[in-house]
Amino acid sequence: MTSLPTYFLSHGGGPWPWMKTEFGSAYDVLEASLRDIPRQLGGKPRAVLAVTAHWEGAQFLLSSGAQPGMIYDYGGFPPHTYQIRYPAPGSPELAAQARELLAQAGIAADLDAQRGFDHGTFSALYPVFPDADVPIVQLSLQRGLDPQQHLAAGRALRPLREQGVLIVGSGLSYHNLRAFNGAGAAASHQFDGWLRQAMALPPAERALALANWEQAPSARAAHPREEHLLPMMVALGAAEEAPATVVYHEDDFFGALAVTSFRFG
Repeated sequence: MTSLPTYFLSHGGGPWPWMKTEFGSAYDVLEASLRDIPRQLGGKPRAVLAVTAHWEGAQFLLSSGAQPGMIYDYGGFPPHTYQIRYPAPGSPELAAQARELLAQAGIAADLDAQRGFDHGTFSALYPVFPDADVPIVQLSLQRGLDPQQHLAAGRALRPLREQGVLIVGSGLSYHNLRAFNGAGAAASHQFDGWLRQAMALPPAERALALANWEQAPSARAAHPREEHLLPMMVALGAAEEAPATVVYHEDDFFGALAVTSFRFG
């Protein structure tokens, strides 16, 4: 089987696919980029391993339930967004396999059969697989948010790409909610420009640059806390030798911000 690419997706805010009346055209470009992924893949994958910015554990955790529920991890949205259902199945088998791959690399991971889909997973994947017919396993971040540890986790999970598993990191290339307007424009553009340049570096230099992302221009202004950047490290680690392609970019997201998604491979 052909090795699948991996993705880092800037997943937008909250339950946006279910708020088209409220948001108007704000998410049209992002939605189009997500809907195009099956075409890029040449069909549906066997399963998805989604690295979510919205879940952290003392060690890596994998959702292992057969029928995950929903986690409405947002506030202040319309009542109907707390009734959303994205009924994709889980895959206990894939969760166990991913745990074993991590263990073989000396990386501890646990299974969590109760974990439901958070909005970083269901909001990003609903436009990609609207029929909810592709099994999904979520992978948490590890507390401490060490870039090298997340790159290593991606490297350990690389064999899944040859087995029809799509590895997706779901976060945001800019995530400073206190400046999610014109106040964050300069920082988002400075950091985004650095990020796209870093992605064009040779593989070893690229990994080193991203591991040292705090040295980038406006790094901490763009990511006061880096949980929305770390899913990128796993996606990159799983396709470390592959070129990066921009699959989504806006310079005026919500009127001011620069945001980007990447495909590796």
